[in-house]
Amino acid sequence: MKDPMAESPSETPLPVVLAGARGHGRRHLANIRRLQHLRVVKLVGICDTAPLTTDELDAFAGEPPEQSADFGALLDSTGARAAIICTPIQTHTGLALTAAARGVHLLLEKPPAATWADYVRTAEAVSAAGIACQVGFQSFGSHAVPAIKSLVRSGAIGEVTGVGAAGAWIRDDAYFRRAPWAGRRRLDGSDVVDGVLTNPLAHAVATALELAGRGRADDVVTMETELFRAHDIEADDTSCVRVTTEGGLQVTAAVTLCAERAGEPYVIVHGERGRVVLWYKQDRVLVQRAGHGPEETVYGRTDLLENLVDHLARSAPLLVPLERVGAFMRVVEAVRTAPEPAALPARAWETREDGADGGVRRTVHGIDDLVTAGAETLSLFSELGAPWARADEVITP
Repeated sequence: MKDPMAESPSETPLPVVLAGARGHGRRHLANIRRLQHLRVVKLVGICDTAPLTTDELDAFAGEPPEQSADFGALLDSTGARAAIICTPIQTHTGLALTAAARGVHLLLEKPPAATWADYVRTAEAVSAAGIACQVGFQSFGSHAVPAIKSLVRSGAIGEVTGVGAAGAWIRDDAYFRRAPWAGRRRLDGSDVVDGVLTNPLAHAVATALELAGRGRADDVVTMETELFRAHDIEADDTSCVRVTTEGGLQVTAAVTLCAERAGEPYVIVHGERGRVVLWYKQDRVLVQRAGHGPEETVYGRTDLLENLVDHLARSAPLLVPLERVGAFMRVVEAVRTAPEPAALPARAWETREDGADGGVRRTVHGIDDLVTAGAETLSLFSELGAPWARADEVITP
């Protein structure tokens, strides 16, 4: 991608509206600030339920953006050409359709929709409007992803036998109280699907499918899900999914928010003569193969908003177009339609008072090893002998 610093100062920055500027939206706000300094974008509007304060907008002093709780009206009044949607999951589709109706390009946070039907509606509206829609899987911007694909195509690890993903994170009770929709499957009659596989560790699932070369909806043949919860929530916090794809390749993700020790999530591409491990938040890759010593490399990363600008200005390929995450949305739909997550028995977990700011959290006994084993062997929790696990029926999308 072209270095933004090399752009002509006279080039007009892309006018952008941010919907959802608090929570995770603060990261988008900081990134917009960075790119505005480089004259790549210009923040012209913020849509939130409550306006940001002067202190929150201090970095934009001198020309503060327009603010409104009415997304459509804000797009109209500002003349925005692109919008970032970083709002509760159940609002993504409505806002995306509003933007598409006005021909406004999108950076749409993950998951792009709460249901398969809404994903299809969004895709149809994007296509009909002729706009670009980038999905917020930042890991797809890692230069490690094409490097791993190239290595695999070269035959360096032999034929790929499967792809596993592991994520062991710690989230305390306060995490599930941060917003009314947090940890919910439904809210006020709308699907939310805020489970560990579909939101906090969605990158593990989507990146595994991407590295398997099975990211599109038609690549999925069957799915098996095992959904559990240790916390007193509606959605799942400790789960696994196994996707069997065209050609029989299996992609398995085992994840938890109830880890004993927090670890970096990763994806393993298993081959007949070796394997490749990607710690996707760090852009760090370890290659282990027959006849060679281990090789570790840290790669750079392309920002998704920069890529969207580059796509609009110079026809650069979008890194995460909607169709590229169709298989992930099949997983979201499988989780949404699966039986309610099973509450783990009290003997399976313990309470600890070492969460963020001393908060209370629940830790599942032995879950760190189970998550690792799931990625290593492409097995479900029930197959690994977890005493609290059961095998769910196979779901055919």
